[in-house]
Amino acid sequence: MTEKVYKYVIVGGGVSAGYAAREFVQQGLKPGELAIFSSEEFAPYERPTLSKAYLFPEGAARLPNFHVCAGSGGTKQPPEWYTEHGIDLYLSTEVKILDVEAKSLTTSAGATYKYETVIVATGATFVRLADSGVPGADAQGIYYLREIDDADKLLAAIKDKKDGPAVVIGGGYIGLELTACLVKNDVKVTMVYPGPHCMPRLFTPELAAFYEGYYEAKGVTIVKGPRATEFEKDESGQVKTVKLKDGTTIQADIVVVGVGAKPRLELLKGQVAEEKGGFKVDGFFKTSVPHVYAVGDIAAFPMKIYGDIRRVEHVDHARKSAIQAVQAIKAEEKGETIPEYDYLPYFYSRSFDLSWQFYGDNVGEAVTWGREAAQASSSKFGTYWVKDGKVVGAFLEGGSPEENKAIAKVAKEQPAVSSKDELLSAGLSFATTI
Repeated sequence: MTEKVYKYVIVGGGVSAGYAAREFVQQGLKPGELAIFSSEEFAPYERPTLSKAYLFPEGAARLPNFHVCAGSGGTKQPPEWYTEHGIDLYLSTEVKILDVEAKSLTTSAGATYKYETVIVATGATFVRLADSGVPGADAQGIYYLREIDDADKLLAAIKDKKDGPAVVIGGGYIGLELTACLVKNDVKVTMVYPGPHCMPRLFTPELAAFYEGYYEAKGVTIVKGPRATEFEKDESGQVKTVKLKDGTTIQADIVVVGVGAKPRLELLKGQVAEEKGGFKVDGFFKTSVPHVYAVGDIAAFPMKIYGDIRRVEHVDHARKSAIQAVQAIKAEEKGETIPEYDYLPYFYSRSFDLSWQFYGDNVGEAVTWGREAAQASSSKFGTYWVKDGKVVGAFLEGGSPEENKAIAKVAKEQPAVSSKDELLSAGLSFATTI
């Protein structure tokens, strides 16, 4: 049997794959040139929706409404979109072998395909407590969130255990956003995380105090410090209690775990150069092998604005890195060049009536303004990070689109500031008037 040959192949069916496909089309893709291989059964969709709106008791998000590229205001791309543009979309198809030297891939079903250029967009997966040897972590009723199938299982548990208590392990994005969804479903939640406060990689203690207080006002119990060390099951294997390191025992019919993610590197491991826990790429997302590109969570790329190498796990970077890679591929074919990737770190979250955005780098001294008035969800407050006399990062809660653009501009331009008092007195106006 003759192997099918594609000019371009994308391995992975997440956000990056969908945005890369759109960019290929916009660059003049011919029918039959591109194939996407995805282990999921759905065409690429906006993954953040799962922790923000998929679990809502009313007005919940459902496909096809959040297929890419809905998250950036673009046209949604359901399965028929790929067909219309001559793209072969292989769903529920796991790639087991990616042979860079042979320019071929083999699926779990044993089918082999050849390609000229490959974009690897395998993303990240959740960290399982069972992999760390936590006793009882294989119990029924313990949930993780990465794909629609995971969300459906959690949704079924919420309906089945309507009166049962839930424990959320983790105080990061997933923990905070899923706790809000559970509360909206009238589930009693206890959050457990080992750090001194929530979102420790971004929030200052002062910022965290507001969000923790807001959640507690919604009825959430927060337990900080001790780790979950064991899960007790009943005779049917269903989780019943969570044991903490300090001896505390918490009843739980539902446990949701969000303790981090790990990049999925298996397919390229040992075949291209690695750095910072990912695959080393240049400013065009080309790896050490010329015809192999890596984008999104797995790419360790030059962060031009700060002059270092970083790996970013966020949907904004997943979208933009995919677009950059495709533009670079097409430019090279024409003997042209494009500017190197110039990314401004960006993170955001929405839960309850809260909505914050952050741009830049959270290094140096943090200056929080408007905090004393932030007693209601409509209150605006924020933080600037100052290093070497310049504002290098900015955070804003409750901002309008225009105000969020203003703090992004501050983080990008890094204006000089004379003193902490200047930022405290100016507050948001420091960003909106420069």
